[in-house]
Amino acid sequence: MGLEQDERCGIESVETRFHTFTHQDTLALRSGEALGPITLSYETHGQLNAERDNAILVFHALSGSHHLAGYTTEVPDVGARWNEECHVGWWDRFVGPGKAVDTDRFFVVCANYLGGCYGSTGPSSINPNTGRPYGASFPHVRAADVVDSQIQLLDHLEIDKLHAVIGASLGGLMCMSLATRYPERVGIVIPIAASLDVSPLQRIHNFEQICAIEQDPHFLGGDYYDGPAPERGLSLARMISHKAYVSLHTMENRARKEVQSSASDFSWYPMADPLESYMMHQGRKFLERFDANSYVRIVDMWQRFDLLAEAGASSMDELFSRCREQTYLIFSIDSDVCFYPHQQEEMARALKDAGVDNMRITVHSEKGHDSFLLEPELFTPHLSHALNS
Repeated sequence: MGLEQDERCGIESVETRFHTFTHQDTLALRSGEALGPITLSYETHGQLNAERDNAILVFHALSGSHHLAGYTTEVPDVGARWNEECHVGWWDRFVGPGKAVDTDRFFVVCANYLGGCYGSTGPSSINPNTGRPYGASFPHVRAADVVDSQIQLLDHLEIDKLHAVIGASLGGLMCMSLATRYPERVGIVIPIAASLDVSPLQRIHNFEQICAIEQDPHFLGGDYYDGPAPERGLSLARMISHKAYVSLHTMENRARKEVQSSASDFSWYPMADPLESYMMHQGRKFLERFDANSYVRIVDMWQRFDLLAEAGASSMDELFSRCREQTYLIFSIDSDVCFYPHQQEEMARALKDAGVDNMRITVHSEKGHDSFLLEPELFTPHLSHALNS
């Protein structure tokens, strides 16, 4: 795997890998378009055993990356977007020797989404036909397309069946898409703080974010790479989303006691509360590490998620009847206001009605949706038991 100990942070350095599908392996997208060649950036941890049956695939959240664990200072062709905030893997406290996802036992794979901006083919990638970034010409991508591209990656790695698939937040939707569309390719399914569909509140929040970016005068429909980026739009989109990821209690604790603002922030309104400064800071720092086009594409993917249609099923009972050889561990977070706990309750009920073995665990946390990133102690006993039993 090319791991070595990094003296700067005391954790292992890990190398990003790339797999490029050839022109003959273009991906037929749900939109009716085809895209190719396609490159996926990905990362692996642990060793694939001789039987090739100890693999776990992890799907990242909306603004995540393939960098799951360990330490990576640079990803080729990503440039300054791969800043210090990206260097430590987003699930480093969960994945590694002796951790919840134990790399002494399992071979763990995580790939950046098709349409992303961390090494996989996306709107900021160079279109080989024009020599310029795809920009507005990059096709619409659906959750099923992301899953299909990662199934091709598993084929390349010669992994016929996963021991488990794990996904949190938007990654949980990908997790459910793979499990229901390729049921023969996975045994254990672990969606964390996810759902079977897009709730009305999520749809509104997502639409607000798309509007924020689309209406930034610098967005130019997505063809902004030769000029200023739509920073105000992307910053506002991040602020809209952030309030659903972090609990109000946590935001109040994180907010500084003084109000910090810039004369360029507003022409009339003077910021009056530390929470406003905190939200502005969250929006600004996001600009350093993400691309607006990728953000719009991935949010659009979330908006159009349709588990039944993508799997070609007419009902949840029909959908999950194909999953009776699988086992599900479903996580809820009691303070989550992005994917409310009743959404996981509905998931568990649908599985039970279809005769699929499942267990739902409620994590009690004050940190909201982002608990799955921050509190390994609340998840590890259940993850370890499910993966090792």
